Amino acid sequence: MLLVTQAEVEVRRSTRRRRTVTAYRDGDKVIVLIPARMSRSEEEHWVAEMLARLQRSETKRRSPARQSDEALLLRCANLSARYLGGKANPASVRWVPPMRTRWASCTPSDRTIRISERLRDVPSWVLDYVLVHELTHLLVPGHGPRFWELVRNYPRTERAVGYLEGLAAAAGWEIEAED
Repeated sequence: MLLVTQAEVEVRRSTRRRRTVTAYRDGDKVIVLIPARMSRSEEEHWVAEMLARLQRSETKRRSPARQSDEALLLRCANLSARYLGGKANPASVRWVPPMRTRWASCTPSDRTIRISERLRDVPSWVLDYVLVHELTHLLVPGHGPRFWELVRNYPRTERAVGYLEGLAAAAGWEIEAED
């Protein structure tokens, strides 16, 4: 995870911009948009302010489950209790190097779940959807109607599927959201 404070910063001045200052991440770089009339000291102030805001925003989106396999397992226990009646209990859940065609996988016979490292930086509600999806495989194999009925107990299912489809398309990955 690249921290905002370690990122390269590019300041872009605009004659059309009058009062507002904006910052966003573009790959490994943070772009800060400021009015052209700002002084260098104002620029320094606003760059520091916008980096701090961006850091807070990115931190809020991060799930604590990103920190370790143990944290993932704990998150799964919470999600299982909340959305699957506590019936889905994996033996292990772990982060693995990026998978070529999947976001995650589950082996019901040994109750293991593997989550692609590609999901470390997605919003927490997207990671939660993937975890609920894989937990449901511990209860129902395949992607039949009963499977989807249980997965849809998670209220952001449709949004998360759309997010993952968009992420895969934008990155050029051949990942199916259903897997």
